[in-house]
Amino acid sequence: VKDIILPGEMKTILNQVVEADKAAQANVIRRREETAATRSLLNTARLMDENPTLLRLKELEALEKVTGKIDKLTVFGGLEGVLSGLVSLRKA
Repeated sequence: VKDIILPGEMKTILNQVVEADKAAQANVIRRREETAATRSLLNTARLMDENPTLLRLKELEALEKVTGKIDKLTVFGGLEGVLSGLVSLRKA
């Protein structure tokens, strides 16, 4: 037997089963990726909790991104005010 010709209704049902199986597999992959991303965020949070200098570096990176998207930024206390947290963290 080379080819089996199924009635239209059976063909539709089999196609729905295949589509449901693919959707389930895609869902499993998506959940694994979400779990991996959550673990990565947790690890990053732990590192920042254990290392205040790393947290400050991330804050400065965020500030750099913000300043790249705006025309003008006013920092009260001057550059020393922005970096004073880093200096005080090193003393701690």
